[in-house]
Amino acid sequence: MCENGGVEQAESRQAACGICPRACRLAEGETGFCRARKAVGGRVVPMAYGRPCAVALDPMEKKPLYHFLPGRPVLSLGMAGCNLRCRNCQNAEISQASPDGIPFESLAPEEVVALARREGAPAVAYTYTEPLVAFEYVLDCAKAARAAGLANVLVSAGYVNPGPLAQLVPFLDAANIDLKTMRDAGYRENCAATLAPVLGTLRALARSAVHLEVTNLVIPGFNDAEEDFAAWCAFVAGELGEETPVHFSRFFPCHRLRDRPPTPPAALEKAKETALARGLKHVYCGNTGSEETTFCPACGAALLVRRAFEILVNRVRGGCCPDCGRNIHGRF
Repeated sequence: MCENGGVEQAESRQAACGICPRACRLAEGETGFCRARKAVGGRVVPMAYGRPCAVALDPMEKKPLYHFLPGRPVLSLGMAGCNLRCRNCQNAEISQASPDGIPFESLAPEEVVALARREGAPAVAYTYTEPLVAFEYVLDCAKAARAAGLANVLVSAGYVNPGPLAQLVPFLDAANIDLKTMRDAGYRENCAATLAPVLGTLRALARSAVHLEVTNLVIPGFNDAEEDFAAWCAFVAGELGEETPVHFSRFFPCHRLRDRPPTPPAALEKAKETALARGLKHVYCGNTGSEETTFCPACGAALLVRRAFEILVNRVRGGCCPDCGRNIHGRF
């Protein structure tokens, strides 16, 4: 596996991509399952290098990250393509597109850094689709951002091989990973993927210095049963840690799941109850339009109050609760 993410020349004159578990073998000029990586000159290269199709200044809470630089802006980059086929994808117009098929902006890594500085953003996020299909671009941007004193944020489904992930982790500051279900059959049915690589990504990030938060989009009839919540929460609490912030997010009909109703708020509350019962300290319900509050796990004081992506109250002082002094997990 090569340092740039793992590309080798096969005896059959096919190029092998090592970025994700699909291990696509591509003839010259052929693109992979993700639509974003192409065999060129015996190597598999990212078609979207320096060509983000979405560039925006977002609040950090939109990622969602609630325990990392709250209230601060983040320069967000999205590249076309994805190595999953989620039936509920909210960004299908770009995730299920080829970089050659949609408009893009030309931004070299050093230009990304300059833009973040110009916009007053202390961090760059790789987000919206599956950023790791443009692995080499993300890695080079992350290195440039780190050298400039900016933080790097990864928002991903986590379907990546250990080698590329290990190359990127030293340059990451925070990540939000979407853990869709604890059922492998669910991943196969809804995403055309498998569960084990995602769990491996989560375990690796939890062992690193990267600030980790985890999201579960709760879809009626797919992952909203009591046993689904129990298994999901048991894994996060047991293997990632009880301090890991988790987000149960409300589903709305989209893409190929327009026959499902929106997630009832009661389902999110049930998920939250299960998480708290399993010992998780920081549990949030997203896409509801209601306020979301970070409480001190020790004394119960309300520390951060949010509505949508706006911080209404922030009482965290020096990373601690001002009432009892308890350290609050995250980077504030």
